[in-house]
Amino acid sequence: MARGRLRIYLGAAPGVGKTYAMLEEGQRLRSLGADVVVGFVEPHGRRPTAAMAEGLETVPRRTLLHRGASFTEMDLDAVLARRPQVALVDELAHSNVPGTRHTKRWQDVEELLGAGIDVVTTLNIQHLESLNDVVRQITGVRQRETLPDEVARRADQIELVDLPPEVLRRRMVHGDIYPPDRIESALTHYFRVGNLTALREIALLWLADRVEEGLQRYRAQHGISAPWETRERILVGLSGGAEGETLIRRAARISARTPGTELLGLHVVPEDGLTDVDPAALDAQRTLLESLGGSYHQTSGEDVVEALLQFAEAENVTQIVLGASRHGRLAAALRAGTGERTIKGSGPIDVHIVTHEEAAGAVAPRLPHPSRGTGPRRYWSALAGTVLLLPLLTLLLTALRSHLDLSSDLVIYLLAVVVVALIGGLYPALFAAVAAALLADYYFTMPVHSLAVERPNEIIALVVFLTTAALVGTAAGETAQRTHQAIRATSEARALSRLATAMVRGQELAALIEQIRENFGLTAVSLLERDPEASPEPRWYVVASAGERPPEKPYEADVESAVDENLTLAARGSGLSTEDRRVLAACAAELGLAHSRGRITGGTAGADTLAAAERTRASLLLAAGRDLQVPLHTADEALARLGDRRGGAPPQKTAHLLDTARAAVRRATQLVTDLDELSRLHAGALDLYLRPVDLDEALAAALDDLGPGGHTIVVRLPEQLPDVIADAALLTRVLTALGADALRHSPSDRPPVFTAEVLQSGRLEIRVADGTEELGPDPRAARAREVSAGPRTAGTRADSLALRLSRDLVEAMGGTFETAAAGPAFVATLTLPSSSPGGCGTRPDSQS
Repeated sequence: MARGRLRIYLGAAPGVGKTYAMLEEGQRLRSLGADVVVGFVEPHGRRPTAAMAEGLETVPRRTLLHRGASFTEMDLDAVLARRPQVALVDELAHSNVPGTRHTKRWQDVEELLGAGIDVVTTLNIQHLESLNDVVRQITGVRQRETLPDEVARRADQIELVDLPPEVLRRRMVHGDIYPPDRIESALTHYFRVGNLTALREIALLWLADRVEEGLQRYRAQHGISAPWETRERILVGLSGGAEGETLIRRAARISARTPGTELLGLHVVPEDGLTDVDPAALDAQRTLLESLGGSYHQTSGEDVVEALLQFAEAENVTQIVLGASRHGRLAAALRAGTGERTIKGSGPIDVHIVTHEEAAGAVAPRLPHPSRGTGPRRYWSALAGTVLLLPLLTLLLTALRSHLDLSSDLVIYLLAVVVVALIGGLYPALFAAVAAALLADYYFTMPVHSLAVERPNEIIALVVFLTTAALVGTAAGETAQRTHQAIRATSEARALSRLATAMVRGQELAALIEQIRENFGLTAVSLLERDPEASPEPRWYVVASAGERPPEKPYEADVESAVDENLTLAARGSGLSTEDRRVLAACAAELGLAHSRGRITGGTAGADTLAAAERTRASLLLAAGRDLQVPLHTADEALARLGDRRGGAPPQKTAHLLDTARAAVRRATQLVTDLDELSRLHAGALDLYLRPVDLDEALAAALDDLGPGGHTIVVRLPEQLPDVIADAALLTRVLTALGADALRHSPSDRPPVFTAEVLQSGRLEIRVADGTEELGPDPRAARAREVSAGPRTAGTRADSLALRLSRDLVEAMGGTFETAAAGPAFVATLTLPSSSPGGCGTRPDSQS
């Protein structure tokens, strides 16, 4: 009997629609004539999911008792006896109740597949056994129901059911996933945006790996050895030498430029096992490779190049990174190097040859330039001056030979050496001293035009001259060096002072980093922070950056200065001297202080925000409790009276008490609805659709919602009134709440008044006033007599849930909301943008 096919609908979290997609597929197969039954489906009270299951045959579940409670599970024997073509089985990782044949539902599914029945099922990514620890680290929740990865890997088809985190949270707020009592806890814990984003990424990567496995099987079945560049795979050849770390970092930089690239490292061991590689060095390179997200591999082979290329073809490698040859020219002439042979045999694989310090012919580190003390310009100017000045001076002294003796000549030469030393420092001065001594010996000592010296006193004079010139040059060079150091120290202090001043002034990290980039002439600078919980692969985040293409990982930088174990300053640009690196480290330390201070400030602000949110929540609950007391007390009193008069009360009185109780319950229900809408609004899950809205239509809808209440409402609107920019449903909700609140506080002989006016700014002002006192022809003037700065100063009434909801909804639509008390009267005013300025003529009063 042919084995059935397994299809899995995979999701990143509950609520993405896996069960709905599974049922939809069942309906599609049923419409095509397939025999489909529902083995087990759990809609979790979601109406769309239950509706999608309608019309599908359902195998009755099996009921079991466990620890005094009743549970239902899929009846495996009944499904096998029914023998459908396709069985829909929800929650593949579910653990069965003790007493069933198998402990896990996936084992039930395996038996169905073995019986030739196709199974369509669902699975959340957090239930995979290999990802259990990762999910717990992200969400803080350990999944007790897990599924062996091999079961999912054997699936014939896996389809991802995906929703963005924002949409999933909105579904949660709307009550489409969990019951109301679990919504707030889920939103603040498991269903945080960061958690959902991480789970979504894990699901996508896991599915991508399964696709890659399928591709590899296809290539193996069809004998395809040439690499298919479906994604970049970079292989680093590791010989165990000192150049390994350079190659790994270079390959990591290449890999970082292309998202989704896989980095591999390979060390080839000779088949005879004889090698002189240091195991400690190779282990350090392996650790570095894995820390950069790569994987280490080892193989054996008689020929290194052949083993390398065989591994590259087997792993579908697209690029190979090798180090430049360490052999000299003679060895290279006798036998081609590893890099050259790899290039010849690589075929379509790209090969990168990277130079390093161990390569043959590599340039040794340069010593400090002798011009360091005075600068290159003065250094070369002094040498050029020496070459020109000494010959001219020699010609002049030759012409004055009859008037000067050797001592006078040497003094004049010494003057020239001092001038050269003051300009160029030590090395030009020594050159000038030696050259002057040789010229004096050749032209002014006996025998002339010869370096031989006959007179002892002339030898002494030349030695003293050379020593004096060397001492003067040394002193001048040290002076120039100290001057250079003083200038550099002043520059460093100025740079650090500017950075500290900017920090004191509260500049952002990005501005501070831009200042560092300009001071050191760098191309780009980034402040990087490592996630301390990310392991084994470190995860770096860019805190702030400046310049073009700032480095996002430490190994992408040319210069790196660590602040602490989790914070580092990475820079890209020309090489810096040792002194520059020292100053950069000091700047990095200051940036670390600025970052820490920003975190403390942000934490304080976050604590203030949380405290404000808690205060808001407490005030909402207080307002809801206060508002609920009246209708609940009214309903309780009416029901109590009804119970006391049961059987003997007149029908009219009984009907009145029932109407009173119903009205009070409706009021309490409305308050609960208001509280729910406020929670949705504060959670950011309330959808807004702003468009031009006719105020007449909105008022008419609000009056319809109010219904007959024994009161009339006076409506005063201008004859030509522009449309208001608002959400029609929310505006109607606000007008209904304000109207109901005004009716409750107005006597029967003085109805509430709705008025509207177009302001000079083009905005539309809507006022709702109680009928407790006539405010005169200009209610705004009366309202101005006592306007509250916020809803609390107008008394406890402004703290009511209805007015809080109205204020928040109006502000969400881009308007303003105020409450005011003018004597015993109470006025609520909302201002919203209008589509165009309108006239201000007033219609005759209308009543509803």
